[in-house]
Amino acid sequence: ECSIGVFQRAQCHLLTVAGRDLSHLLAIIILLLKIWTSRSCAGISGKSQMMFALTYTTRYLDLFTNYISLYNSTMKVIFLAASYATLYLIYLRFKATYDHNHDTFRVEFLLIPTVIFSLLINHDYSPLEILWTFSIYLEAVAILPQLFMVSKTGEAESITSHYLFALGSYRALYIFNWVYRYYAEGFYDLIAIVAGVFSKERSSSYQPKAAVEVFLVLSDTLNAEAASTALHNPLF
Repeated sequence: ECSIGVFQRAQCHLLTVAGRDLSHLLAIIILLLKIWTSRSCAGISGKSQMMFALTYTTRYLDLFTNYISLYNSTMKVIFLAASYATLYLIYLRFKATYDHNHDTFRVEFLLIPTVIFSLLINHDYSPLEILWTFSIYLEAVAILPQLFMVSKTGEAESITSHYLFALGSYRALYIFNWVYRYYAEGFYDLIAIVAGVFSKERSSSYQPKAAVEVFLVLSDTLNAEAASTALHNPLF
C-alpha cells in the first residue's frame, strides 16, 4: 500500500508519475504517427495543438534554471519538441490537408480568461509563477477546439479517438496523482487540482466513445491475427 513506509510511498509516487507521463507521451506519439503515416492532418485541430505548445512553453521556462532530475528535464524537452513538431506538420509540411474550415473555435475566448485568472489567482506574483499558473489554466481548456471540431464534423477517425482517449487517461492519472499526494504527503495544489478536474470533465463525455472505438480496433486486429494464424497453421 502507498501508506506503508517512506520507500513504498516513493515507489507509489514514481509509478503514478510515470504512468501519467507515459499516457501523455502515448497520446503525442499516436498523434504524430497518425499525421506522418497518413501524410495528412485531417481531423486534427491546429488551434488545440497551438494551445498545447503555448502551455508547455510557458510551463517549462524553468528548464535551464531549475534542475530537478534527468527524467524531469528529458520529459520537458520531449513535450516541447513534440508539440512544435506537431505544429510544423500541421501548418507547414501537410498544410494542404489541414481542415481549417472546421477548426473554427474562437480561441480568444479561452486565452483572455486564462490570462486574467493567472494574474488574479496564483501562488506568487513572480513572472515564472504567473506563467506556470497560466499554463495550468490553459491546459485545462486546450482540448476544447479539438472536441469542438469533432462535434462539428460529427465523426472522428479511429486514430484521433485513440489520441483523445490517451489524453483523457493522462488527465485522469493527473488527478489521481494529486489525490495520492494529498493523502500520502498532506500536500495539494488547489489551482492544479481544479484545472485538472475541469479538463477531465470537459473530455469525459467523449472518452467512453473513444474507449469503445479503441476496443473495436483492438478486437479487429486480434481477429485478423487469429484468422492469419489459422490460415497458416491449419488444425488438419
